[in-house]
Amino acid sequence: MLIRSKGRKVMSEQMTKRERVQAVFHNEEVDRVPACFWWHFPADLPEEEMAARHLAFFRETGEDMLKISSDGFFGWPAEALQAPYDVKKLYDIRHLPADHPYIRKQVERAKAITGALDEEAVTIYTTFNPLSLLRLQVGWDQMMSWMREDPAAVMHACDVIADDHTALMDALLEEGGVDGFLYSVQNAELTRFTADEYRAWVRPAELKELDHLHKVSEYVVLHCCGWDADEAGTTDRMENWRDYPANLISWASYVDDMTIPQIREFFHGLPAWGGFDNRLGCLLQTGTRQEIQAETQRLMEIGGKKGYMLGPDCSLQNIGTERVRWVIEAAGGNNRKIHY
Repeated sequence: MLIRSKGRKVMSEQMTKRERVQAVFHNEEVDRVPACFWWHFPADLPEEEMAARHLAFFRETGEDMLKISSDGFFGWPAEALQAPYDVKKLYDIRHLPADHPYIRKQVERAKAITGALDEEAVTIYTTFNPLSLLRLQVGWDQMMSWMREDPAAVMHACDVIADDHTALMDALLEEGGVDGFLYSVQNAELTRFTADEYRAWVRPAELKELDHLHKVSEYVVLHCCGWDADEAGTTDRMENWRDYPANLISWASYVDDMTIPQIREFFHGLPAWGGFDNRLGCLLQTGTRQEIQAETQRLMEIGGKKGYMLGPDCSLQNIGTERVRWVIEAAGGNNRKIHY
């Protein structure tokens, strides 16, 4: 499969949303700093409404890129991961057929959203690493119990998941029309695995997927998720991910305490996307319009017009579209609200 690069152009006086975000991914100068934020949507929404809500958020905020959620498809539907649990069952985990609903429904969701968007903006699909897909299916306690009892069994299951998950992501590119992926890496809290354990047990399946993605898309976001580390009252061992192949870095600036320049230097000069705290009680949730726009200006001055996009540490919590519009307004974006 060839790398997809739809409609990329050099910077003009007034860039389109698509051109602007493409430039960020390629570390090129932009006319103004772009922005992209995201929510999680209720997992039980009908697919037609799921697509409509994604598009409404994109239109109402005026953001520059659309991140498609995989809500409703967290976990991995393999028989070996169903109760009653037995670590030995992991050695018998089977591949999902290409027509499995878990695969086809995600492709159809992406296709509905990208079809309506008609290449107006870059679209990335949210996905998780194999161990997180396993953990989201069986829970933290079961995953850790299995890992301590028989890490080879968990690694085998993650390797099989990686094969099928890669096929799903190929289908999302080829049929679903997405440009790339927000690839969420997790499980690296300082309190969970040692650096050697993570490298031996978790890294192989992640690199199997990322090495493939890096060959087929130039829009691969490495999302260094801080959600679980924050809940555990610790930080991530960022070194675990430092040399992972990606085109752009999304990170938890307030959890892992790394500024825009620091994260870019740490990841060998890659572009960065983030800067806003997303947690309950954060500025985006409680601040005034003036305060939020002042913070937007501060972040843009630090990030500059080359290799930086405004965004959150992770998904927004109890923060409405109006507050996101304040950010885009301060960044010089179009805030015209469209009603559906």
